[in-house]
Formats: sequence, structure tokens, C-alpha cells
Amino acid sequence: MKKAKICLMILITIIIIGITKTVSADLELNTLEFEANIQESGDMKVTEYWDIRIQDTNTLYKYFERDSTKFSGIQDVLVTDITNGGNIKLTRDLSWQYHVTKNHYYGTLNKERNFEIGWGVGLDNSTATREYKIEYTVKDAITKYEDCAELYWQFIGNGFEVPAKKVTGKITLPQSAENKEDIRVWGHTEELNGEIYATSANTIEFKLEGYKSGNMLEVRILFPTGMIQNATRTSNIATLQKVIEEETKWVEEANAKRLKKEIMITSIVLIVAIIINMVIIIKIRIYRKKQKTQIPKYIPENKLEYYREIPRNNATPGEALRLINKSISDITSADIGKIFSAGLLDLNLKGFIQIDINQQKKREIIIRLTSKEVKDSEELGEERNIYSFLKYIKNIENGITIKELQKQIERYPTKIEKLTDNMNKQISKGLKENELIDEKAEEEYKKYSAGQVIYVMLIIFIIIASVVFLVTMPKINYIVKISMVVTIIITITGLIQSIKTSKKINIFTQKGVNEIEEWNGLKKYMKDYSLLHEKEVPAVAIWEKYLVFATAFGISKEVIKQLKLVYPNFEDISTINSTTLFIAMNTDFNRTFSNAINTSISSSYSSATGGGGGFSGGGGGGRRPVVAVEVDKIHLKPTT
Repeated sequence: MKKAKICLMILITIIIIGITKTVSADLELNTLEFEANIQESGDMKVTEYWDIRIQDTNTLYKYFERDSTKFSGIQDVLVTDITNGGNIKLTRDLSWQYHVTKNHYYGTLNKERNFEIGWGVGLDNSTATREYKIEYTVKDAITKYEDCAELYWQFIGNGFEVPAKKVTGKITLPQSAENKEDIRVWGHTEELNGEIYATSANTIEFKLEGYKSGNMLEVRILFPTGMIQNATRTSNIATLQKVIEEETKWVEEANAKRLKKEIMITSIVLIVAIIINMVIIIKIRIYRKKQKTQIPKYIPENKLEYYREIPRNNATPGEALRLINKSISDITSADIGKIFSAGLLDLNLKGFIQIDINQQKKREIIIRLTSKEVKDSEELGEERNIYSFLKYIKNIENGITIKELQKQIERYPTKIEKLTDNMNKQISKGLKENELIDEKAEEEYKKYSAGQVIYVMLIIFIIIASVVFLVTMPKINYIVKISMVVTIIITITGLIQSIKTSKKINIFTQKGVNEIEEWNGLKKYMKDYSLLHEKEVPAVAIWEKYLVFATAFGISKEVIKQLKLVYPNFEDISTINSTTLFIAMNTDFNRTFSNAINTSISSSYSSATGGGGGFSGGGGGGRRPVVAVEVDKIHLKPTT
């Protein structure tokens, strides 16, 4: 199973490596937001919001490669420091600078004759997170053709050196189209990991998670010419159909690239999953052979139909229940109520608590702590946890009713959850200390149980992945389809083999198997007592002890039927001389706590049409603003 875990970690690592890339950089944008408003004149007012972590940097700058055929220029530049809600307008300098003074900026032509915005951050030898607002107007950003108007703009260029966790943008047109479908939108980026949609008749939004530096991000929008009245950049050429054909080609290429990548990742996952399965199945086969030849199979030394005695004097209700159920794992929440009820009865018999009948209300039960303290030497097992829980209840020394105790149980689900965990630990500890469980066999079983959980998760993952691939990519490679089916079959086979093998693991020792036989005999004896025609009637003290374990086994009703035959005047406590038996015979004591605890535990757990879509990798024909960082670094002109 260790090999299976190692293989699983390799699988997870491969998946993570396939979809993520660690970036080590001096700068990183937490978020980069664009707001672009198209004007009636065809200009575009842009506001960028930078939330950026800066380290050892003096100046940030962004430049726009000049192209008079696509836009006329950049003007109205403003830079504002809005860190922590501030509004510090930076001072504008008129000339280009290599180093910019902190809280100063410029917006002018650089040495390469491209327009550049630069601003001083003053963090040459320190690190901080800053927020900036950069505003500018792109003159004549819209081209008005005969059959449509077009915005084709690269918001991020290939020279962008800063990775960003999240990039978003909102573009607002000067007026609304008659139908949203009249607006056609596309996005381009090399990583194909963005989305763009026309969200209304005049707004377009795009987003991209995990932007990697060096990748351009551009948008292309076509909309009715009537929405731009005063554009100065015009053309008599009809371009709508040409653009749709061009973008459709790029979308198809992008989808093919995505499909290829997804097939590759899926194939790797499936191959690794098959390898893991084969390793586990081989190990299971080896272990099953070992089971047949080396692992002892215990059977009871004495076959018993009935057994009158309590098998072990220091046995607790929880230990007895796990043995009689041959339970390898912990007691379930459904059985905790039984053990709690049985524990109260046993604590009463041992004198640590006192259960009385309210003399005014004969069916009202009162529980109180006695002066007898629980010592470390007391062999109480999980009953010690029940006693500790009772001590936290207010006024328990003076006595509380069963209903009040039930409310306390329902009121503190977290404590009940912790109580359940502690009881299970104590039960397991008691069984091991009494040499009833083989710890090595138990450890082996737990390994298979953990493996079965991994199997189930793997099956669910493969099935979901298969459905997603088949629905979203009906043309998926037939080899991948076959691999999916084969992987599912092998995984299910491995799960079945694992379950079969784990069931054959005997965690109980010879002593444990013998005691299981005795508990089963006692259970049958308690249920069938009236049919045995025994002359000797067990003493009240024996019936009291029987009742503790009958409550844990969930057969208290059957045992009470036997008691009513032994004590026909059961409604009169004086004829029984036992509060314990009287309570059991006149109330549904067990169900009261089972319901309360189950309720408490449950509450603790509850606590290509152009309309938009994924980015393609086409384009590159839009305006190319390029973002660079640190004027200490060399300016690199992006490839066009």
C-alpha cells in the first residue's frame, strides 16, 4: 500500500506540474483590471488598476508601439497612487527619464520613439504592495468600416514582464446595440486560458486567471456602425465576413490545441492510474497467497449455542459490541447511543452515578453523580469518557432528568463528537490490552481500507473526467476513450480485489475469537431464556449486568420480555428491588439516548459565433501596448 501511496503522490505531482508553473520574479500583480470606455469620436478612455507586489524596483513603465495606421496617439495621461484607499495624484514630469523620482510620472515618447508612461515607486531596496490607477486616452482606437465598427486592441503585449494572478477587463460601448447578438467578440492569448463575453448590449467583459509574463492579451470587437457617429478613422471596405472567417479559423486552431493538451494530460493521468492499479492488484494477489499459507485462521476452540456467564469481568459495553459485531473499524454513530445508554446503567451499578425514580412522577428518571470518585486504577474503558462528560453538566450533583440530559447532549454537538472519538480510542485500547486484537493484522486492514478510499476517489475522478471529455469533446481520440474504459474496469477490479482481501484479514486473536463465541452465546441466552425452561432464575444482580450488555447489543426489548416473565409484577419496583431493572422495564431508555446522540452528531457535521467564449491563440494584429519594468533593465522591443 506504501507503493500505491507513492504512485498516487507521483500522479498528483504530474497533474500539478501539467497545469501550473511556479514563477519567481521581483514583481507580481495580484490583480490587473482594465476599464475601457469607447467614445462617440472613436477614442477610447482606458483606466488600469494595478495591485502589485514590488521588490527592489525604482521605476515602473509601460510603452505603446506607435502605429499611425491603427491609432493616432496617447494623451491625457494620469497616474494615481490608490494604495489602501488613498488618492495621491503623482506629479507629471515633461521629459522621459531613466529613473523617475518617487511619486512622479511622465507620459511621452521614449528613445525608440514609442509612447511611454513611467512612474517612480521608490522601492530600490525594499518590498511593498502598492495599488496604482493609470489613466490615458487612445486617440482614434475605433475603425469604422462599411459594415461594422472594430476595436482591435492588445491590452497586454508580449513584452509584459510581470505575471498576474488575475486579469479582468470591462469595455463599454458609447450606446447600446438593438440586440446583444449584434456585438461579436473574440479574445487572443497564447495560453488559451481566458474568457470574453458580451454581457449586455453595450458591455463586454473578459477575464484571465494565472497570467504568465511574456504572453499577449488582446480583444477584438465588432459592433454596428450606427453606434459610432463621429469616428474619424473610416474605411469604405466591408470587413465583417472576413473577420468572422479569420476568427473562426483561429478558434478552431485553439480548440485543436486545447484538445491535444487535454488528451495528453488525460493520457498521462490514465497511464499512471493503470500503473497504480496494476501495482496494487499484484500486491493484493501476493498477499492473498500469503493469507492462504502463512496467516493463521482462528476458529472458536469451543462451539457454544448458549453461554450464561459474562465472558470477561472487566469487559465494557463498547468492547463487547465491537466483538459481537466482529467490527474491525470504529463504532458507528448509530451505535454510540447504545453504548452511552449501557454505560450509564453500568456506572449506576458501579456506584459512580445514581439513577432514581421521581416519586411524584413515576416514569420520570433522575440522574445524579455520587460522592464516589473515579480513580486511575478503575477499569472503566469508554465509560470513563461518559463519566467525564457528565461532570461538565451543571447541577448534575443535585440530579437532572433524562430530558434535561438529552437536551445537554443535543446542545453540545462538538463535545459529543469528541466524546465519540475518545470512546472509540478507549474501546480499541481495551481490546488490545486484553490481547483480543492482533495489532499487525489491524494495521494491514487499515492499509487496505485507506486504499479502498483512494480507489473510490480515483473511480469517481475517472468517471467525471470521462463524462466531461465525452460531452465537451465528442471528437475525442478513440484511444483515449478506450483508455478511459480500460482504466475504469481495472480500477473497479482492483477495488473488488481489495475489498475481498480485507474481508479475509482476521484482526482478532485466538483469545478474541473465543470471546466472540461467548458473547454470541450470551446474547442468544438472554433472548431465549424463557424457552430454556431453566429451574434456576438468575439473581437480580445478574439480570442487571445482562441488561447493560443487552442495551449495548440493541436487544434490550427482547431481554425485557424475559424479565417480565421472571417478574410479572414489574410495574411495582418493590417486587423487583432494582431501580435499573425497573427503569428498563418501564421506559425506552436506550432509544432516548440513541436519538439524542445521533441528532447531536448529525448537527456537528452539518455544521465561435463571436458572441463570446474562450480565448484563442490567434490575432497579434491589434495595437500593442507593451509593459516593462525597472528602468535598470534593458528595454526590449516586442516582436511584431
